[in-house]
Amino acid sequence: MENQDINKMSYTQAVTELEDIVKKMQSPECSIDNLSQYTARSLQLLKVCKAKLTATDEELRKVLAEMSDDSNNS
Repeated sequence: MENQDINKMSYTQAVTELEDIVKKMQSPECSIDNLSQYTARSLQLLKVCKAKLTATDEELRKVLAEMSDDSNNS
């Protein structure tokens, strides 16, 4: 698992790490002892991804609303 501060990760970094975890979990060499750790880290990464997607959605909605207001006021 990466030691990078999860709050400083980009969306792309979080998704890449999630993909790596999935590959590890699907590997025949995956230890049962690591599954709990992988699952916990995946949950953290998913929360980061969700937060970033939600923030981006809100920003886009604001921009679109402003554009709509500007075109209505013209």
